[in-house]
Amino acid sequence: MTKKQKQSLIRIIAAFVLFLILLVLDHTGALSGITNRWILMIPYLVPYLIVGWDVLRKAFLNIRHGQVFDENFLMMIATFGAFGVQEYLEAVAVMLFYQVGELFQSYAVGKSRQSITAMMEIAPEYANLEKDGTVEQVDPDDVEIGETIVIRPGERIPLDGVVTEGESFIDTAALTGESVPRKAGVGDALISGCVNGNGVLKMRTTKLYEDSTVAKILELVENASSKKAKMENFITRFAKYYTPIVTIGAVILAIVPPLILMFGYGAGADVWADWIQRACTFLVISCPCALVISVPLGFFGGIGAASKIGVLVKGSNYLEAMAEMTTIVFDKTGTLTKGEFRVSQVIPSSYLEEHAGEWRRIGTADQAQSGEAQAILLELAAYGEAFSTHPIAESIREAYGQPVREALVSDAGETAGHGVSVTVDGRKLLLGNAKLMEQSQIAFEPCRSAGTVVYAAADGVFLGCLVISDTVKEGAAQAVRDMKAVGVRRTVMLTGDRRETAAAVASEIGLDEYHAELLPADKVAQVEKLLTQKGAKDKLAFVGDGINDAPVLTRADIGIAMGSLGSDAAIEAADIVLMDDDVRKIAGIVRISRKTLRIVKQNIVFALGVKILVLLLGALGIASMWAAVFADVGVAVIAILNAMRALKER
Repeated sequence: MTKKQKQSLIRIIAAFVLFLILLVLDHTGALSGITNRWILMIPYLVPYLIVGWDVLRKAFLNIRHGQVFDENFLMMIATFGAFGVQEYLEAVAVMLFYQVGELFQSYAVGKSRQSITAMMEIAPEYANLEKDGTVEQVDPDDVEIGETIVIRPGERIPLDGVVTEGESFIDTAALTGESVPRKAGVGDALISGCVNGNGVLKMRTTKLYEDSTVAKILELVENASSKKAKMENFITRFAKYYTPIVTIGAVILAIVPPLILMFGYGAGADVWADWIQRACTFLVISCPCALVISVPLGFFGGIGAASKIGVLVKGSNYLEAMAEMTTIVFDKTGTLTKGEFRVSQVIPSSYLEEHAGEWRRIGTADQAQSGEAQAILLELAAYGEAFSTHPIAESIREAYGQPVREALVSDAGETAGHGVSVTVDGRKLLLGNAKLMEQSQIAFEPCRSAGTVVYAAADGVFLGCLVISDTVKEGAAQAVRDMKAVGVRRTVMLTGDRRETAAAVASEIGLDEYHAELLPADKVAQVEKLLTQKGAKDKLAFVGDGINDAPVLTRADIGIAMGSLGSDAAIEAADIVLMDDDVRKIAGIVRISRKTLRIVKQNIVFALGVKILVLLLGALGIASMWAAVFADVGVAVIAILNAMRALKER
């Protein structure tokens, strides 16, 4: 409990004790000696003001600022009316139980926030900066890229970087929801917000704090509540018109029937007290607390449940959209496959096989030996990819296994979606896909092997190709089966890779369809086409991780990005972020979103149904002030309890 909640609880207990004393005195007749009913009001004002002074204060402040119609105003008018008709016990009871409901609501909201605000604790307080052999604590904002920081056991990693010294286990639970620590050693990348285990690590920073993972996550969490679902917007608009309507209705109820009865039927003056009491009951019943609180609380609970499993939902509107998602589109590399490329085949052309002895190794005057065609091809490819940071280029250099002398490489250029052209040791080299060969009018031998194929040509002559294989992620096939189980009707994969590779991956995972050999612009066009094919109420989600996926993530109804290995651009453009890149969690989010929507709809129907019924009974004089208290506080408590069920989803 917060300090404010504890203070409210003390006030409620104090007022409740006084209320019970007055209740006993009233029923035993101990107060019957006070004949003046207005003087009798004074002891009831004590518990009333103890428990309700803040409601009155808010009501008066809002009136002064022109914001008249809210629940504070309704409670003030209703209880003033109850005092006016000398129903003192009811007046105190209404305010007392209203405050009990408010306390319960405050506690419930705090409880639902915990799973989200717990993420705010991932913010590091300091970084241990190492300079000139000494270590000093500094603000993470003051650490530059390339500087070395020391992370001691139990400390939170303050910035993103790469381990340069030491070995330890890293607790990633705060970000990914994964309870099993991950081992980290020299060369491993670390993301900020995780907690170091039992070893001392030294890390070279790769990002400024403002660009780090933890800073991005905190920004997303802070902005999540600003993006409301359609149902939340409906309730906001509803309350805006509902409150003044019921207030005017209560005034009419207090004035019109007594006037008709007095002048039309000759009723006595005491009829005013009866109808004013009915109007006060009407006001208490009409308070929209249950709706105004339980609906956003339900969505907040859903977002909290998602964060517990390591999924960041940027707003309740995206959670609502996930419930209607029927088509899901995946990028391949890094999303369905690991993105850990390895050169599986080096296939020289027949020309290179026959003329290998006419070639010389790069940077030397020595002629190659006969039968070295594969070595020549791999060496040329490694030099051709010398300046590229693409995973495929890195896999080729890794397969080469020798230092690349960049001084021998010049005139490097890239054709987006096709490949690279570069001068290597005086030879004009082309490396890329079949489209690059066709564009350059080079006769080549197509390769049908499963995997990404990089064709190579030098000085206009085709030299062969390299096949780079990627492995499907563990659980990718299970993720697709789970999505089918929750009602996703269409699963699609988009990739810039070859058709043969795409077909093999789609078949292994169990996707409905795939589209291969796509440029970034083609992916957007394909998503546009898929959007026109879905139903009006259906939603399409796209899952990706690369910079080139950012336009598609933005265009889809719901963009889902990989938070661990994904690019900053993809995470920024996405609506939902999988913090540990586990696509199996998408089906879980669909379940959470649908449960959340069911809870929200239940609350709307329940709250409106009870209120309409009791409002009619109150207007007819059948429902008492105690029924009004249930219709307000009781319905709110039940709706809040129901909303908190959204947090329980795993």
